[in-house]
Amino acid sequence: MRLDKFLSHTGFGSRKEVKELLKKKRVTVNGDVIKEAKYSVDELSDCICVDGDNIMYEQFVYYMLNKPKGVISATEDPSARTVVDLIKKEDYKKGLFPVGRLDKDTTGLLLLTNDGALAHELLSPKKKVPKVYQALVQGKMTDEDIDIFSKGEIRLDGEDCLPAKLTIVSFDEEKKQSVIQLAIMEGKYHQVKRMVSAVGKKVIELERLEMANLKLDKQLPRGKYRVLTEQEKEMLKNNE
Repeated sequence: MRLDKFLSHTGFGSRKEVKELLKKKRVTVNGDVIKEAKYSVDELSDCICVDGDNIMYEQFVYYMLNKPKGVISATEDPSARTVVDLIKKEDYKKGLFPVGRLDKDTTGLLLLTNDGALAHELLSPKKKVPKVYQALVQGKMTDEDIDIFSKGEIRLDGEDCLPAKLTIVSFDEEKKQSVIQLAIMEGKYHQVKRMVSAVGKKVIELERLEMANLKLDKQLPRGKYRVLTEQEKEMLKNNE
């Protein structure tokens, strides 16, 4: 790997910023000062230091994205902007992809990583990984709906849905709109919208708040992302 690419991937800024580091003789490889951006390094075995501090290369990256509307959950698309397009060039890593998908008009928590093994575990139907959504619903959700959802009495695609926990957050009498939270253990196509439709109401807006043990950072602006903390990574891996 080129040295400037390595330094960009480990958090030292853009290629231009990295070149300034090299120019100022702040970077060493195996004890030697290196000023050439194209210098080739072995990211797994070479000792690469900035200002004397050893820089470790992470094989995998994990980003929490607060997905905005109008962006699709894919790695590439010829006609639409994807969630991967939201990742800065210096933060992108080969093989990066979204874990699962959110509809184009759905917002909220989305994990992006290049760790295929972790993604497989989180997406496996056998694992029954919980996901929590908040929705604005046209119509009044009721205690009867709570009961129907909790007993798994909604049928989609010819199969009964697993029991789901419905919480009614509020109801606007004037607009006849409900705010709900719904915790589900599976990921059928348009599942939340279709479950709500099955009891005679319609989802107007939908946001994912949680997946597995990972909760959406309330301080993360829509359309922005950040690296998962070590604690968050451990929580996800403990969910495998």
